[in-house]
Parts: sequence; C-alpha cells; structure tokens
Amino acid sequence: MPNRAWAELALLSLIWGGSFLAVRVALDEIPFVTSVAFRVGLAAAALWALVLARGLPVPRQPRIWAALLVMGGLNNVIPFSLMAWGQLHIESGLTSILNAGTAVFGVLAAAIFLSDERLTTRRAMGVSLGFLGVATAIGLENLAAFDLRSAAQLAVVAGTMGYALAGVWARVFLPGLPPAVSAAGMLTGSSLMMIPAALLIDGPVWPSQTDTWLAIGYYALIATAGAYLLYFRVLAMAGSGNTMLCTLLVAPTAIVLGATFRGETLSSGVYLGFAILALGLLILDGRLLRRAGRGATPAP
Repeated sequence: MPNRAWAELALLSLIWGGSFLAVRVALDEIPFVTSVAFRVGLAAAALWALVLARGLPVPRQPRIWAALLVMGGLNNVIPFSLMAWGQLHIESGLTSILNAGTAVFGVLAAAIFLSDERLTTRRAMGVSLGFLGVATAIGLENLAAFDLRSAAQLAVVAGTMGYALAGVWARVFLPGLPPAVSAAGMLTGSSLMMIPAALLIDGPVWPSQTDTWLAIGYYALIATAGAYLLYFRVLAMAGSGNTMLCTLLVAPTAIVLGATFRGETLSSGVYLGFAILALGLLILDGRLLRRAGRGATPAP
C-alpha cells in the first residue's frame, strides 16, 4: 500500500477505536436506543449537507431507496443497537475485540450468498481460527453459566453478523452509488427506524451534560459520518483485503482508551482470544502465508 493509504488506515482505526469509549460515555446519561438515534440522525444530516454541497445526484428509484432502507437496518440499526446494549454490561475494549469478528463473518456470508466468493482452504482455516478466537474471548465457561454478561457478549457478536450481511447486501443491491450518497441514504433509512423507536421506547431524551454531547458529537459526526467517507477513500486506495486490517488496529485503540479513561481491565483469556482472532484475520488476508511461501527454500 502507498504510505498515504497506511496513514489513513491508521487514522480510521484510531477514529473507530475511540467510538467505543464515546458510546460508553454517552450511555452514562442516555438510554441505548436514544444513543443510536442520535448517532444515525446526526450522521445522516451531516452527510446530506455534504451531498448537497457537492451537487451529487440523489437516487430517485424506489428500489434503490428500499435497498438503502434494508442496508440501514443491517449495517446500522442492528449492530449499533446490539453493541450499545452490550456495552452496558461489558467493557468497551472487549466489545471492540468481538467487533473484530466482523471480517470473519463477512467472509463466511460472502461464501454462502455470493457465487464468486468461494470458501477456499485458506479462508476456511482463517474463519475457523476466527470463531475459535471469538469463543475464547467470550469464554466457554461463561456461556455454560449463562448470565447478563454472556448475553451482552453474544449481542455484540450478533451485531457483527449484521455488518457481514450488510456487505453482501450492498454488493448485490447497491452497486455504483457514490459513497457519500450511499452512506447518507443508508443512515436516512436507519433514522426512519431509530428515531421513532427512541421516542416510543425512551420518550423525548435531551442530554444535559457536556461530556455526553461531546461523546455524541464524536461518535455521530466523526466516527460515523466522517469515518464512512474515510473508509471509502481507504477502500479505493488499498482494496478490501488491506482495509480488513483495520479490524485488527481498532481493538488496541479501544482497549487502551477503555483502560485509561474508564479503568477497564480484561482477563488473560480475552487477550488470548484476540490473539487467535488476529491470527485468523491475518490468514484470511493471505499475505502472511504468501510471504512465508516465498521465503521457504526448496529441499535439495
């Protein structure tokens, strides 16, 4: 990758890593449904302002808006809601580690639903290690003694499945849309679902603390609206394989921020699970095996 792509990939990882802390800070004052409504609503408004300022064409076909509505549910409503609820009961660093399983589920979903995405031996090995890493991070003993913490971890994992299905959906039903228009339309669909849900479930909620507003502003405007635009830039420069490395870089940022500002501590099992998951992602990426193959010398 060019140096600029590496720099923007690192920046994207830092931004998304900080979103876990920001969400947790907001949840100290506002309910999780409302926190998601603020996130998608403000991000949608910011992106539409950008679309109009750039004079980008707005889609008018009903089928595209229907596809964007589904995309908003898969890529925003389901994962944002499940992960925000999960963060009420588990550490933000652990949430970020489980979130790294998105790439694993993405490969599996693509293999199931897309004919040109076969599950090769290498990919199967990476997916298997990814599942093992997620299971290790959760802890099988925690699943055996099922409690609220276990449910929260499973909720986060379910959220990553939403991301994975969204990737397949976008490829099939939303090809060719400008990234800003696609993201704005998707977040508009999310807002149409989450804002009424927040008013119905939580009632009108208006934060009173400055820290809450700063957290909302960060995760809505920077870590959602801004990060989507940066993500598509990195994707165009580096390709999907390189961009997948972002999932490895997000977790350390979230872990350090959670420990520094929230006093979070994670067990050795969680770190072991992340190490196994990271190995699975590196195998999915393929470069590690290719370099090992090039470095091997044939036997005489």
